[in-house]
Amino acid sequence: MADNTLKVAILIVSDTASQDPSTDRVGDTLTTVISAEGSNNWGQPVIKIVPDNVLDIQRSICDWTDGPNWVNLVVVSGGTGFATKDITPEAVSPLIHRHASGLVHGMIAASLKVTPFAMMSRPVAGVRDKTLIVTVPGSPKGAKENVEAIIKLLPHACSQAAGANSRALHAGGVKKLEAEAGVSSAPSPSGSKADHHHHHHHHHHHGDHGHGHGHAVPRAHTSPSERPQSNDPNAGPNRRYRESPYPMLSVDEALKLISQNTPEPTIIEAPVTTALVGSVIAEDVYATEAVPAYRASIVDGYAVIAPESPDAGPNTKGIFPVASITHANEGGILPPLEPGTIARITTGAPLPPNANAVVMVEDTVLASSTPDGQEEATVEILTGDIKPQENVREPGSDVALGSCILRKGDLITSVGGEIGLLAATGTQTVKVYKKPCIGVLSTGDELVEHNDPRKLQGGQIRDSNRPSLLSCLASWGFPTVDLGIARDTKVGELEQSLRDALRGVGKAQTSVDVIITTGGVSMGELDLLKPTIERSLGGTIHFGRVSMKPGKPTTFATIPFKPSSSAASSAQQQQERETKLIFSLPGNPASALVTLNLFVLPSLHKLMGMDQRKITPAGISPPLGLPLVSVALAHPFPVDKKRTEYHRAIVTASRSDGRLYAMSTGMEGVGQRSSRVGSLASANALLVLKPGTEKLEKGMLVEALMMGAVVPEN
Repeated sequence: MADNTLKVAILIVSDTASQDPSTDRVGDTLTTVISAEGSNNWGQPVIKIVPDNVLDIQRSICDWTDGPNWVNLVVVSGGTGFATKDITPEAVSPLIHRHASGLVHGMIAASLKVTPFAMMSRPVAGVRDKTLIVTVPGSPKGAKENVEAIIKLLPHACSQAAGANSRALHAGGVKKLEAEAGVSSAPSPSGSKADHHHHHHHHHHHGDHGHGHGHAVPRAHTSPSERPQSNDPNAGPNRRYRESPYPMLSVDEALKLISQNTPEPTIIEAPVTTALVGSVIAEDVYATEAVPAYRASIVDGYAVIAPESPDAGPNTKGIFPVASITHANEGGILPPLEPGTIARITTGAPLPPNANAVVMVEDTVLASSTPDGQEEATVEILTGDIKPQENVREPGSDVALGSCILRKGDLITSVGGEIGLLAATGTQTVKVYKKPCIGVLSTGDELVEHNDPRKLQGGQIRDSNRPSLLSCLASWGFPTVDLGIARDTKVGELEQSLRDALRGVGKAQTSVDVIITTGGVSMGELDLLKPTIERSLGGTIHFGRVSMKPGKPTTFATIPFKPSSSAASSAQQQQERETKLIFSLPGNPASALVTLNLFVLPSLHKLMGMDQRKITPAGISPPLGLPLVSVALAHPFPVDKKRTEYHRAIVTASRSDGRLYAMSTGMEGVGQRSSRVGSLASANALLVLKPGTEKLEKGMLVEALMMGAVVPEN
């Protein structure tokens, strides 16, 4: 098989065929279709049959996509209709990292030429890691029609998904690609060249499936005519939008989109140091050494030879000569203990050979000293009840050699237990999920550094957001990069700052995984973040408004990024594009901190593998983001009529009844405007106040997201 031959797997989803494989006809049909394209393109397909079960489908696909022996193409047949058992789209969609709506359209269009019932199929397609996944009908005829409709384009798609050099692939233009694939394009209705039409059409569908991902949520700018992009900075203030083109999402919808578009965590191998604190274990860890590694004393005293039974010999009571001294330190070979002698021993020290018990020093008295008076010559043991193994810790009694000491998903806490266990067993390195590096950028001409000694002039304000966010991120244990301030009116400065952060140059010094910006996300003519992300960086804005207070203009986007390659090696030229995240938070200080906790933290937790944690004894997976508790209101709270408010509060624990009580940080007559910096001081919680028309009375229970430790009652 040639090195460039693409690997393909076929998954048959059928309760019937899983019980009797001889009833399946689709596997052979698809194998024939794929083989007809030639062995230079495709290898012999691997075929597997599973029942109509979500977990079986997902496990099979992940076996082919996530391991070292990943395949280029997975074709899933069956379960794409409207029957009760047809759950293939629901099983496959959550696994897809990047949806391929064009392939879906192509398959449906081909089938519609055969029968109007093609509209009754629910195919999905997309890329997971480096593998292209396509679902087709369960009938041999329908599966054949669908695969034949796209088979000539799949080598190109699989090559790109696997990380091929996209620039080199497209160097000859669309006509060259069509000729290589053996396809041709029909003239467009306007008479323009088909390759031009292709590019225009693809661009807008890319924006579409980047937002929707097949989920029933409002979709932003599905096409230029229906939902235009954000303000064009070149259009001028008289032509800017007077109303946001982005739909208003609920907080839950926004969090769902963030989760769907946050990449899976990256596994690294790291040395066992205190730098591991806050990391999540990526694979089970087994003890390379037993603890203790030898028979050790658990007290200070004397190692003795205790009789195995009362009739086996003399007991330990009496006066014995001290034959040797054993300390808990590095030493050579210990001499065996002879019958009728004892050895002085310290806690943790190894027992000399032949010794089988330790007498506590409290059960002894000095009988005589050495001639120089410096050491013990003989010691009297006052008890004869010492039994074998008494006060002795056996090898591996704490940790057995080869036993599992930490599980995948365990969090290495600052308490020190996990680090201590790794150190005690001689573990040198462990595999953990890499913590994302976060860059923080402020935007706005009005901003000056918080430590600038000059007096403020005109509309200047000190940049409090960046220090606040960097402080919060550092307290969570994430590496951060201060990206400084980008000016609104300096042409290209914002775009350059974002590009530098992605590349790890300029102020960034290191490439960041996540960029957090503040300011520039509202509707003003100088609010340039959204258009810069979309128009200049080729990013996808997944949402641009959230129904919440504060934080309505919060924006979340992803940018496809290909690391720069200075060397000319083919391996570097084949680098795969990475997904970088951008959270554009409002410029008001309270809004920025609230949305950082509410939206950014769950994404960072997923990036660092927190979603891989174990199920708790109660059967509940620990949630990402801030912990949620119920608190009683210490006084009445007003509520917004339309939007959920995340109210900054101080939560205290009552010593009298043990309940948690919440008090607002807002001042009388001022409240909690999003620009009010004072409301952040001492706040340790965000109260989740649902919209309504009546105020919440004192004593009512509400949910609270805990940002810090509970304050004890005075």
